[in-house]
Amino acid sequence: MHPRTMFRAVTLGMAATTLAPNAVSATKTTRPNIIFVLSDDVGIGDIGCYGSDNFRTPQIDALAKSGVRFAQCYSTPLCGPSRATILTGRYPFRTGMTHNQAGAVVRPENEIMIPRVLKPAGYASAQVGKWSQLQLRPSDWGFDEYLQFAGSGKYWPNQDPTYTLNGKTVRLQPGTYLPDVMHGFVVDFMTRHRNEPFYIHYAMSHIHGPILRTADSTRGSKDLYADNIAYMDKLVGRLVADLDRLKLRDKTLIVFVGDNGTARFGADRATIGGRRLSGQKGTLLEGGSRVPMIASWPGTVPAGKVTDALVDFTDFLPTFAALAGARLPEGVTIDGHDFGPQLHGKRQPGRDWVYVELNGKWYARSRDWKLNSAGQLFDMKDAPFVEAVVPKDTTDTKALAARKQLQAVLDQLNPAAGKQSVTAKTPGKKARKAAKRAAGQAQAAPAPRSVQQRQAERRALRRANRGRVPGNSGVPTTGTLTR
Repeated sequence: MHPRTMFRAVTLGMAATTLAPNAVSATKTTRPNIIFVLSDDVGIGDIGCYGSDNFRTPQIDALAKSGVRFAQCYSTPLCGPSRATILTGRYPFRTGMTHNQAGAVVRPENEIMIPRVLKPAGYASAQVGKWSQLQLRPSDWGFDEYLQFAGSGKYWPNQDPTYTLNGKTVRLQPGTYLPDVMHGFVVDFMTRHRNEPFYIHYAMSHIHGPILRTADSTRGSKDLYADNIAYMDKLVGRLVADLDRLKLRDKTLIVFVGDNGTARFGADRATIGGRRLSGQKGTLLEGGSRVPMIASWPGTVPAGKVTDALVDFTDFLPTFAALAGARLPEGVTIDGHDFGPQLHGKRQPGRDWVYVELNGKWYARSRDWKLNSAGQLFDMKDAPFVEAVVPKDTTDTKALAARKQLQAVLDQLNPAAGKQSVTAKTPGKKARKAAKRAAGQAQAAPAPRSVQQRQAERRALRRANRGRVPGNSGVPTTGTLTR
């Protein structure tokens, strides 16, 4: 298939308020509720049904048995850009969200997100959990309700005693586990909107660092990482059970994915068949981008299926729009493709390639080959474990054909001509000093803390760090990209 046919080329302009008809329409009786469960720093090596050697996820595995498991789903390999890509259906070079610090460039004036696309089709929407790299509040992007916490990896009140509920600051009671509060919000929203279609963007805390004890961890647990995977799995099982209780299961599409690959502190253990994946979170390698994706909708999505259809994170917006009978935005290039046929078990050709980008570097990948922005071609037949560089002077006809195909894709996308002007850089010494001076001029110095205050802060820090994995900062290995 020619690269031109593989993405929707609509003239890019300011985000339109009008919407174009979708290629697939849905009747009121077939429109599903959509719950998008976005786990944090969860790669394929963390999930049982993907062959994990060291972790068990019986509830997620059961979800896969009830639907379809996608073997080749590709994310942007870092949280902020991956979330912007999911919600807009657009590649980072179009939105400008090419790294975690670029969120300020993504604004409602120039981007439309999923809840606003689904709203005219009658969908109520909610966001729960992480929203830290994206700007403004979820309600500014069209979500009707939201529960939002600051930063990443929030679990206990001694990390952060508050969260935001529909614009109001709420205190997290001592001893309360935030993931349970988030689950309660989801159940309450589903209960109140069970007689109309709804969309929930469920951005979990798990398993982003710091890796702390869970509400189920035993005293002195020696494997808190496994505890956190187990609790994430438990929450997925509770979600399914609550949908059953509300008699909504057959009306609801659940999509479970990881926002990027496993973080460095878990990557060595996230093996499959005794082999470590190539790369990890924050890298443009398989371990950074290849993530679990499971879709379940009983009675509509065939059970027990595994597909090698290529999916990337731009595909969720057009797929959800098609299932909802919603119209796609006009005047905006939507890069994604509707994978609805694969959900329905149809043997219909999907993508020939996926595209992944982070911090001014990128690649296009087909099933067996990958071409990056440096012009390196990789043989991916032994992926996700080995990415073999193909010599530039190769005479292999398949390699030459793959280079030609993928170069045509990159030429057509032309990411270098997109919003690549802002890059993630560590501020220099002069910039840091200037910022410090400006901060000092902008506000008075805080009052000195008493000995008692300092002792209390140290005790709180010890409590927050109790059970933390040594050396776990949750920072990607590239060194220049921070959470």
